[in-house]
Amino acid sequence: MTDEPEVRFCAAEDGVKIAYCDTGEGTPVIAAGYYNNIEVEARWEWHKILASRRRHIWFDCRGAGSSQRDLDGYSVDELAMDYGAVADALKLDAFVLYAHLWAVPAGIAYAARHPERVSHLVLFAGFGCGENLLKAPRARALFATLDEGDYELFADTSAINFYGWQMPEVGQRVAAAERASRTLEQAQSYYAAMREYDVRTLLPELRVPTLVMHPRGVAFPTLEIARDLAACIPNARLKLFESSTMWSDEVEPQFLDALDEFIGDATTSGVGLLEPEARRVVAAIPSISIVLFTDIVQHTEMMQRLGDTQGRAVLREHERITRETLRAHGGAEVKTMGDGFMASFASVTAAVECAVALQRAFADFSLPAPLDGESLGVRAGLNAGEPIAEDGDLFGASVNLAARIAAKAGAGEILIPEPVRHLLSGKSFTFSDRGEHAMKGFDDAVRLYEVRWQA
Repeated sequence: MTDEPEVRFCAAEDGVKIAYCDTGEGTPVIAAGYYNNIEVEARWEWHKILASRRRHIWFDCRGAGSSQRDLDGYSVDELAMDYGAVADALKLDAFVLYAHLWAVPAGIAYAARHPERVSHLVLFAGFGCGENLLKAPRARALFATLDEGDYELFADTSAINFYGWQMPEVGQRVAAAERASRTLEQAQSYYAAMREYDVRTLLPELRVPTLVMHPRGVAFPTLEIARDLAACIPNARLKLFESSTMWSDEVEPQFLDALDEFIGDATTSGVGLLEPEARRVVAAIPSISIVLFTDIVQHTEMMQRLGDTQGRAVLREHERITRETLRAHGGAEVKTMGDGFMASFASVTAAVECAVALQRAFADFSLPAPLDGESLGVRAGLNAGEPIAEDGDLFGASVNLAARIAAKAGAGEILIPEPVRHLLSGKSFTFSDRGEHAMKGFDDAVRLYEVRWQA
Protein backbone atom coordinates (compact mmCIF):
# COMPACT_ATOMS: atom_id res chain seq x y z
CA MET A 1 0.00 0.00 0.00
CA THR A 2 2.92 2.31 -0.47
CA ASP A 3 1.89 3.43 -3.94
CA GLU A 4 -0.99 5.75 -4.70
CA PRO A 5 -4.05 3.83 -5.94
CA GLU A 6 -4.80 3.72 -9.64
CA VAL A 7 -7.56 6.04 -10.85
CA ARG A 8 -10.02 4.31 -13.18
CA PHE A 9 -13.01 5.54 -15.15
CA CYS A 10 -16.49 4.26 -15.88
CA ALA A 11 -19.70 5.67 -17.36
CA ALA A 12 -23.02 6.18 -15.60
CA GLU A 13 -26.35 5.34 -17.27
CA ASP A 14 -26.54 8.82 -18.77
CA GLY A 15 -22.97 8.61 -20.14
CA VAL A 16 -21.29 10.84 -17.53
CA LYS A 17 -17.69 9.72 -16.83
CA ILE A 18 -16.94 8.83 -13.21
CA ALA A 19 -13.43 8.50 -11.74
CA TYR A 20 -12.91 5.92 -9.00
CA CYS A 21 -10.28 4.00 -6.99
CA ASP A 22 -10.45 0.36 -5.86
CA THR A 23 -8.16 -0.74 -3.02
CA GLY A 24 -8.02 -3.43 -0.35
CA GLU A 25 -9.71 -6.82 -0.09
CA GLY A 26 -12.79 -8.28 1.54
CA THR A 27 -16.29 -6.84 1.86
CA PRO A 28 -16.68 -4.08 -0.77
CA VAL A 29 -17.59 -0.63 0.53
CA ILE A 30 -18.38 2.08 -2.05
CA ALA A 31 -18.14 5.68 -0.89
CA ALA A 32 -18.47 9.02 -2.60
CA GLY A 33 -15.15 10.84 -2.22
CA TYR A 34 -14.94 12.79 1.00
CA TYR A 35 -14.20 16.04 -0.78
CA ASN A 36 -14.37 14.75 -4.35
CA ASN A 37 -10.84 15.02 -5.60
CA ILE A 38 -9.24 11.60 -6.01
CA GLU A 39 -6.03 13.18 -7.30
CA VAL A 40 -5.57 14.88 -3.92
CA GLU A 41 -7.24 12.31 -1.67
CA ALA A 42 -5.22 9.37 -3.02
CA ARG A 43 -2.33 10.54 -0.81
CA TRP A 44 -4.42 10.55 2.38
CA GLU A 45 -3.47 7.96 4.97
CA TRP A 46 -7.13 7.56 5.95
CA HIS A 47 -7.89 5.74 2.69
CA LYS A 48 -5.05 3.29 3.41
CA ILE A 49 -6.48 2.62 6.87
CA LEU A 50 -9.91 1.85 5.40
CA ALA A 51 -8.37 -0.36 2.70
CA SER A 52 -6.45 -2.32 5.35
CA ARG A 53 -9.78 -3.46 6.87
CA ARG A 54 -11.89 -4.32 3.82
CA ARG A 55 -12.24 -3.53 0.10
CA HIS A 56 -12.39 0.25 -0.05
CA ILE A 57 -13.79 1.84 -3.23
CA TRP A 58 -14.31 5.56 -3.55
CA PHE A 59 -15.16 7.90 -6.40
CA ASP A 60 -15.40 11.53 -7.43
CA CYS A 61 -19.05 12.39 -7.86
CA ARG A 62 -20.10 13.83 -11.19
CA GLY A 63 -19.12 17.45 -11.69
CA ALA A 64 -16.09 17.25 -9.41
CA GLY A 65 -12.47 16.16 -9.22
CA SER A 66 -11.38 13.83 -11.99
CA SER A 67 -14.94 12.91 -12.97
CA GLN A 68 -16.71 14.68 -15.83
CA ARG A 69 -17.32 18.30 -14.89
CA ASP A 70 -19.17 19.87 -17.84
CA LEU A 71 -22.67 19.20 -16.53
CA ASP A 72 -25.96 21.07 -16.53
CA GLY A 73 -27.42 19.74 -13.29
CA TYR A 74 -26.87 17.84 -10.06
CA SER A 75 -30.15 16.18 -9.16
CA VAL A 76 -30.31 13.50 -6.48
CA ASP A 77 -31.24 10.88 -9.08
CA GLU A 78 -28.29 11.83 -11.26
CA LEU A 79 -25.84 11.66 -8.37
CA ALA A 80 -27.31 8.32 -7.27
CA MET A 81 -26.37 6.90 -10.68
CA ASP A 82 -22.70 7.29 -9.79
CA TYR A 83 -22.87 4.53 -7.13
CA GLY A 84 -24.42 2.16 -9.65
CA ALA A 85 -21.87 3.06 -12.31
CA VAL A 86 -18.94 2.10 -10.06
CA ALA A 87 -20.64 -1.09 -8.84
CA ASP A 88 -21.40 -2.10 -12.45
CA ALA A 89 -17.83 -1.42 -13.56
CA LEU A 90 -16.52 -3.69 -10.79
CA LYS A 91 -19.27 -6.30 -11.40
CA LEU A 92 -20.43 -6.20 -7.77
CA ASP A 93 -23.68 -7.99 -6.96
CA ALA A 94 -23.84 -6.38 -3.53
CA PHE A 95 -21.85 -3.83 -1.54
CA VAL A 96 -21.87 -1.63 1.55
CA LEU A 97 -22.87 1.92 0.60
CA TYR A 98 -21.22 4.64 2.66
CA ALA A 99 -22.36 8.26 2.29
CA HIS A 100 -20.87 11.25 4.09
CA LEU A 101 -22.44 14.69 4.60
CA TRP A 102 -23.42 16.16 1.19
CA ALA A 103 -23.48 12.70 -0.44
CA VAL A 104 -26.10 11.31 1.96
CA PRO A 105 -29.27 12.21 -0.04
CA ALA A 106 -27.91 10.50 -3.18
CA GLY A 107 -26.85 7.46 -1.13
CA ILE A 108 -30.35 7.19 0.34
CA ALA A 109 -31.90 7.46 -3.13
CA TYR A 110 -29.74 4.67 -4.53
CA ALA A 111 -30.33 2.34 -1.56
CA ALA A 112 -34.11 2.91 -1.67
CA ARG A 113 -34.28 2.02 -5.36
CA HIS A 114 -31.72 -0.80 -5.41
CA PRO A 115 -32.10 -2.66 -2.09
CA GLU A 116 -30.98 -5.91 -3.71
CA ARG A 117 -27.48 -4.47 -4.24
CA VAL A 118 -26.96 -2.62 -0.95
CA SER A 119 -26.08 -5.03 1.86
CA HIS A 120 -25.61 -2.25 4.43
CA LEU A 121 -26.21 1.52 4.33
CA VAL A 122 -23.94 3.74 6.43
CA LEU A 123 -24.75 7.45 6.72
CA PHE A 124 -22.35 9.84 8.45
CA ALA A 125 -23.35 13.38 9.48
CA GLY A 126 -26.08 13.44 6.87
CA PHE A 127 -29.44 15.03 6.17
CA GLY A 128 -32.56 14.24 4.21
CA CYS A 129 -33.77 17.77 3.48
CA GLY A 130 -31.61 20.71 2.44
CA GLU A 131 -34.18 23.20 3.70
CA ASN A 132 -33.83 21.80 7.22
CA LEU A 133 -30.06 21.99 6.94
CA LEU A 134 -30.31 25.73 6.30
CA LYS A 135 -32.20 26.33 9.54
CA ALA A 136 -28.81 26.38 11.26
CA PRO A 137 -27.47 29.99 11.24
CA ARG A 138 -23.94 28.80 10.54
CA ALA A 139 -25.13 26.91 7.46
CA ARG A 140 -26.84 30.00 6.06
CA ALA A 141 -23.78 32.15 6.72
CA LEU A 142 -21.47 29.57 5.14
CA PHE A 143 -23.41 29.26 1.90
CA ALA A 144 -23.79 33.04 1.68
CA THR A 145 -20.01 33.30 1.17
CA LEU A 146 -20.21 30.90 -1.75
CA ASP A 147 -23.23 32.63 -3.29
CA GLU A 148 -21.32 35.91 -3.15
CA GLY A 149 -18.43 34.36 -5.10
CA ASP A 150 -15.79 33.78 -2.42
CA TYR A 151 -14.96 30.10 -2.88
CA GLU A 152 -11.73 30.38 -0.88
CA LEU A 153 -13.55 31.72 2.17
CA PHE A 154 -16.28 29.10 1.78
CA ALA A 155 -13.77 26.23 1.70
CA ASP A 156 -11.69 27.57 4.59
CA THR A 157 -14.72 28.37 6.76
CA SER A 158 -16.41 25.02 6.18
CA ALA A 159 -13.17 23.19 7.04
CA ILE A 160 -12.77 25.08 10.30
CA ASN A 161 -16.46 24.64 11.12
CA PHE A 162 -16.24 20.89 10.63
CA TYR A 163 -12.76 20.18 12.01
CA GLY A 164 -12.18 22.97 14.50
CA TRP A 165 -9.04 24.79 15.51
CA GLN A 166 -7.67 21.70 17.24
CA MET A 167 -6.81 20.13 13.86
CA PRO A 168 -5.67 23.03 11.62
CA GLU A 169 -3.55 20.82 9.36
CA VAL A 170 -6.55 18.59 8.65
CA GLY A 171 -8.66 21.66 7.92
CA GLN A 172 -6.06 23.05 5.53
CA ARG A 173 -5.90 19.75 3.68
CA VAL A 174 -9.68 19.49 3.40
CA ALA A 175 -10.05 23.11 2.24
CA ALA A 176 -7.40 22.59 -0.44
CA ALA A 177 -9.16 19.43 -1.65
CA GLU A 178 -12.48 21.26 -1.82
CA ARG A 179 -11.05 24.15 -3.86
CA ALA A 180 -9.30 21.75 -6.21
CA SER A 181 -12.45 19.69 -6.75
CA ARG A 182 -14.49 22.30 -8.62
CA THR A 183 -14.39 25.77 -10.09
CA LEU A 184 -16.36 28.51 -8.36
CA GLU A 185 -19.20 28.23 -10.87
CA GLN A 186 -19.35 24.44 -10.54
CA ALA A 187 -19.39 24.71 -6.74
CA GLN A 188 -22.19 27.27 -6.83
CA SER A 189 -24.29 25.02 -9.09
CA TYR A 190 -23.65 21.91 -7.01
CA TYR A 191 -24.33 23.42 -3.60
CA ALA A 192 -27.37 25.33 -4.88
CA ALA A 193 -28.86 22.03 -6.06
CA MET A 194 -27.87 20.28 -2.82
CA ARG A 195 -29.80 22.80 -0.74
CA GLU A 196 -32.95 21.82 -2.65
CA TYR A 197 -32.60 18.07 -2.01
CA ASP A 198 -35.44 16.36 -0.18
CA VAL A 199 -35.44 12.56 0.10
CA ARG A 200 -37.66 12.29 3.18
CA THR A 201 -40.37 10.40 1.27
CA LEU A 202 -37.80 7.70 0.47
CA LEU A 203 -36.79 7.07 4.09
CA PRO A 204 -39.73 4.78 5.01
CA GLU A 205 -39.06 2.78 1.83
CA LEU A 206 -35.52 1.79 2.88
CA ARG A 207 -35.33 -1.96 3.40
CA VAL A 208 -31.63 -2.40 4.03
CA PRO A 209 -29.76 -2.46 7.36
CA THR A 210 -28.91 1.17 8.08
CA LEU A 211 -26.49 2.82 10.49
CA VAL A 212 -26.74 6.57 11.08
CA MET A 213 -23.55 7.95 12.65
CA HIS A 214 -23.32 11.50 13.95
CA PRO A 215 -20.92 13.63 16.05
CA ARG A 216 -23.08 14.90 18.91
CA GLY A 217 -21.83 18.49 19.09
CA VAL A 218 -21.31 19.49 15.44
CA ALA A 219 -22.99 22.79 14.46
CA PHE A 220 -24.66 21.37 11.36
CA PRO A 221 -26.13 19.04 10.34
CA THR A 222 -27.59 19.19 13.82
CA LEU A 223 -28.20 16.34 16.23
CA GLU A 224 -31.95 16.84 15.71
CA ILE A 225 -31.53 16.20 11.97
CA ALA A 226 -29.59 12.99 12.67
CA ARG A 227 -32.24 11.72 15.10
CA ASP A 228 -35.06 12.49 12.65
CA LEU A 229 -33.15 10.72 9.87
CA ALA A 230 -32.70 7.56 11.94
CA ALA A 231 -36.29 7.66 13.25
CA CYS A 232 -37.76 7.73 9.73
CA ILE A 233 -35.73 4.73 8.44
CA PRO A 234 -37.19 1.36 9.43
CA ASN A 235 -35.01 -0.40 12.03
CA ALA A 236 -32.13 2.06 11.59
CA ARG A 237 -29.46 2.27 14.27
CA LEU A 238 -28.23 5.63 15.56
CA LYS A 239 -24.63 5.87 16.78
CA LEU A 240 -23.59 9.16 18.37
CA PHE A 241 -19.94 10.13 18.78
CA GLU A 242 -18.74 12.33 21.59
CA SER A 243 -17.21 15.22 19.67
CA SER A 244 -17.86 18.93 19.20
CA THR A 245 -16.52 18.78 15.63
CA MET A 246 -17.25 16.66 12.56
CA TRP A 247 -13.99 14.74 12.84
CA SER A 248 -11.32 14.46 15.51
CA ASP A 249 -8.79 12.04 16.93
CA GLU A 250 -11.57 10.89 19.28
CA VAL A 251 -14.12 10.27 16.50
CA GLU A 252 -11.85 8.15 14.33
CA PRO A 253 -11.58 5.03 16.55
CA GLN A 254 -15.29 5.30 17.45
CA PHE A 255 -16.11 5.40 13.74
CA LEU A 256 -14.01 2.34 12.89
CA ASP A 257 -15.35 0.33 15.83
CA ALA A 258 -18.95 1.18 14.90
CA LEU A 259 -18.36 0.26 11.26
CA ASP A 260 -16.76 -3.08 12.20
CA GLU A 261 -19.60 -3.96 14.56
CA PHE A 262 -22.32 -3.00 12.04
CA ILE A 263 -20.86 -4.80 9.01
CA GLY A 264 -19.66 -7.70 11.13
CA ASP A 265 -16.58 -8.63 9.13
CA ALA A 266 -13.71 -6.97 11.01
CA THR A 267 -10.40 -8.74 10.50
CA THR A 268 -8.17 -6.27 12.35
CA SER A 269 -8.00 -5.12 15.94
CA GLY A 270 -6.27 -2.48 17.96
CA VAL A 271 -8.16 0.53 16.64
CA GLY A 272 -7.12 2.48 19.70
CA LEU A 273 -3.47 2.11 18.69
CA LEU A 274 -3.94 4.15 15.51
CA GLU A 275 -1.70 7.14 14.98
CA PRO A 276 -3.82 10.27 15.64
CA GLU A 277 -5.26 11.84 12.48
CA ALA A 278 -3.68 15.25 13.04
CA ARG A 279 -0.22 13.73 13.45
CA ARG A 280 -0.65 11.56 10.35
CA VAL A 281 -1.66 14.56 8.26
CA VAL A 282 1.38 16.59 9.28
CA ALA A 283 3.64 13.67 8.38
CA ALA A 284 1.88 13.02 5.07
CA ILE A 285 1.49 16.56 3.73
CA PRO A 286 3.18 16.34 0.32
CA SER A 287 5.99 18.71 -0.47
CA ILE A 288 5.28 18.43 -4.21
CA SER A 289 3.63 21.53 -5.65
CA ILE A 290 2.55 22.61 -9.10
CA VAL A 291 4.05 26.04 -9.79
CA LEU A 292 2.44 28.34 -12.35
CA PHE A 293 4.04 31.48 -13.79
CA THR A 294 2.17 33.97 -15.97
CA ASP A 295 3.11 37.31 -17.43
CA ILE A 296 1.96 39.81 -20.04
CA VAL A 297 3.86 39.55 -23.31
CA GLN A 298 5.40 42.85 -24.47
CA HIS A 299 4.26 44.57 -21.29
CA THR A 300 6.65 47.51 -21.65
CA GLU A 301 5.55 48.27 -25.21
CA MET A 302 1.90 48.06 -24.18
CA MET A 303 2.40 50.54 -21.33
CA GLN A 304 4.21 52.97 -23.60
CA ARG A 305 1.42 52.94 -26.16
CA LEU A 306 -1.43 53.15 -23.63
CA GLY A 307 0.12 55.70 -21.29
CA ASP A 308 0.28 55.55 -17.51
CA THR A 309 -3.42 56.03 -16.72
CA GLN A 310 -4.86 53.56 -19.20
CA GLY A 311 -1.95 51.19 -18.76
CA ARG A 312 -2.43 51.03 -15.01
CA ALA A 313 -6.17 50.45 -15.48
CA VAL A 314 -5.39 47.46 -17.71
CA LEU A 315 -2.96 46.05 -15.11
CA ARG A 316 -5.57 46.37 -12.36
CA GLU A 317 -8.07 44.44 -14.48
CA HIS A 318 -5.40 41.85 -15.26
CA GLU A 319 -4.75 41.45 -11.52
CA ARG A 320 -8.46 41.13 -10.74
CA ILE A 321 -9.07 38.46 -13.39
CA THR A 322 -6.00 36.48 -12.36
CA ARG A 323 -6.80 36.50 -8.65
CA GLU A 324 -10.45 35.54 -9.20
CA THR A 325 -9.40 32.68 -11.49
CA LEU A 326 -6.79 31.43 -9.01
CA ARG A 327 -9.37 31.38 -6.22
CA ALA A 328 -11.90 29.55 -8.42
CA HIS A 329 -9.39 26.76 -9.13
CA GLY A 330 -7.82 26.35 -5.70
CA GLY A 331 -4.58 28.17 -6.53
CA ALA A 332 -2.54 30.03 -3.95
CA GLU A 333 -0.99 33.31 -5.05
CA VAL A 334 2.68 33.33 -4.09
CA LYS A 335 3.51 36.77 -5.43
CA THR A 336 2.87 39.21 -8.24
CA MET A 337 5.58 40.76 -10.36
CA GLY A 338 3.53 43.67 -11.67
CA ASP A 339 2.90 42.21 -15.11
CA GLY A 340 2.60 38.58 -13.97
CA PHE A 341 1.93 36.13 -11.17
CA MET A 342 3.48 33.16 -9.46
CA ALA A 343 1.03 30.68 -7.94
CA SER A 344 1.08 27.16 -6.51
CA PHE A 345 -1.43 24.30 -6.61
CA ALA A 346 -1.85 20.93 -4.90
CA SER A 347 -3.45 19.46 -8.04
CA VAL A 348 -1.89 19.39 -11.50
CA THR A 349 -5.34 19.16 -13.10
CA ALA A 350 -6.55 22.24 -11.23
CA ALA A 351 -3.37 24.13 -12.19
CA VAL A 352 -3.78 23.45 -15.90
CA GLU A 353 -7.52 24.14 -15.78
CA CYS A 354 -6.69 27.46 -14.14
CA ALA A 355 -4.17 28.32 -16.88
CA VAL A 356 -6.77 27.48 -19.54
CA ALA A 357 -9.40 29.61 -17.79
CA LEU A 358 -6.95 32.52 -17.63
CA GLN A 359 -6.18 32.30 -21.35
CA ARG A 360 -9.86 32.23 -22.23
CA ALA A 361 -10.58 35.21 -20.00
CA PHE A 362 -7.76 37.27 -21.49
CA ALA A 363 -8.69 36.28 -25.04
CA ASP A 364 -12.03 37.99 -24.42
CA PHE A 365 -10.43 41.06 -22.84
CA SER A 366 -10.10 43.93 -25.33
CA LEU A 367 -7.53 46.65 -24.80
CA PRO A 368 -8.58 50.31 -24.94
CA ALA A 369 -7.54 52.78 -27.66
CA PRO A 370 -5.08 53.09 -29.27
CA LEU A 371 -4.87 49.28 -28.92
CA ASP A 372 -8.62 48.69 -29.24
CA GLY A 373 -9.42 45.41 -30.93
CA GLU A 374 -6.28 43.75 -29.61
CA SER A 375 -6.42 41.21 -26.79
CA LEU A 376 -4.20 41.09 -23.72
CA GLY A 377 -1.44 38.59 -24.56
CA VAL A 378 -0.54 36.49 -21.53
CA ARG A 379 1.77 33.47 -21.48
CA ALA A 380 1.90 30.69 -18.90
CA GLY A 381 4.33 27.97 -17.84
CA LEU A 382 3.98 25.21 -15.25
CA ASN A 383 6.23 22.72 -13.52
CA ALA A 384 5.92 20.16 -10.72
CA GLY A 385 8.51 19.70 -8.01
CA GLU A 386 9.51 20.14 -4.39
CA PRO A 387 10.10 23.84 -3.86
CA ILE A 388 11.52 25.31 -0.69
CA ALA A 389 8.99 27.45 1.18
CA GLU A 390 10.37 30.42 3.07
CA ASP A 391 8.71 33.64 4.26
CA GLY A 392 5.69 33.11 2.02
CA ASP A 393 7.77 32.56 -1.12
CA LEU A 394 8.90 29.46 -3.02
CA PHE A 395 12.45 28.76 -4.13
CA GLY A 396 14.45 25.99 -5.77
CA ALA A 397 15.20 24.35 -9.09
CA SER A 398 11.58 23.39 -9.80
CA VAL A 399 10.50 27.02 -9.39
CA ASN A 400 13.32 28.28 -11.60
CA LEU A 401 12.40 25.78 -14.30
CA ALA A 402 8.73 26.86 -14.19
CA ALA A 403 9.85 30.45 -14.81
CA ARG A 404 12.11 29.38 -17.68
CA ILE A 405 9.27 27.38 -19.25
CA ALA A 406 6.91 30.36 -19.05
CA ALA A 407 9.54 32.51 -20.76
CA LYS A 408 9.51 30.11 -23.73
CA ALA A 409 5.77 30.58 -24.24
CA GLY A 410 4.21 33.06 -26.62
CA ALA A 411 1.10 35.17 -26.11
CA GLY A 412 -1.90 32.96 -25.42
CA GLU A 413 0.22 29.83 -24.88
CA ILE A 414 0.51 27.39 -21.97
CA LEU A 415 3.67 25.28 -21.81
CA ILE A 416 4.42 22.29 -19.59
CA PRO A 417 7.40 19.90 -19.36
CA GLU A 418 7.15 16.21 -20.20
CA PRO A 419 6.78 14.96 -16.58
CA VAL A 420 3.72 17.19 -16.09
CA ARG A 421 2.35 15.91 -19.40
CA HIS A 422 2.52 12.37 -17.96
CA LEU A 423 0.70 13.44 -14.81
CA LEU A 424 -2.17 14.60 -17.02
CA SER A 425 -2.59 11.24 -18.76
CA GLY A 426 -6.25 10.32 -19.05
CA LYS A 427 -7.42 13.88 -18.48
CA SER A 428 -9.39 15.84 -21.09
CA PHE A 429 -6.51 17.98 -22.39
CA THR A 430 -4.88 18.02 -25.82
CA PHE A 431 -1.22 18.82 -26.40
CA SER A 432 1.24 19.77 -29.10
CA ASP A 433 4.84 18.58 -28.84
CA ARG A 434 7.11 21.64 -28.93
CA GLY A 435 10.33 19.65 -28.90
CA GLU A 436 13.37 19.89 -26.64
CA HIS A 437 14.65 23.22 -25.36
CA ALA A 438 17.83 24.24 -23.61
CA MET A 439 17.11 26.05 -20.34
CA LYS A 440 19.46 28.53 -18.75
CA GLY A 441 20.92 27.05 -15.57
CA PHE A 442 19.95 23.47 -16.44
CA ASP A 443 22.31 20.90 -17.96
CA ASP A 444 19.73 18.78 -19.76
CA ALA A 445 17.34 19.89 -22.47
CA VAL A 446 13.64 19.87 -21.51
CA ARG A 447 10.91 18.57 -23.79
CA LEU A 448 7.96 20.96 -23.73
CA TYR A 449 4.31 20.53 -24.65
CA GLU A 450 1.75 23.20 -25.43
CA VAL A 451 -1.66 22.76 -23.80
CA ARG A 452 -4.24 23.46 -26.51
CA TRP A 453 -7.16 25.37 -25.07
CA GLN A 454 -8.84 27.00 -28.05
CA ALA A 455 -12.28 25.60 -28.91
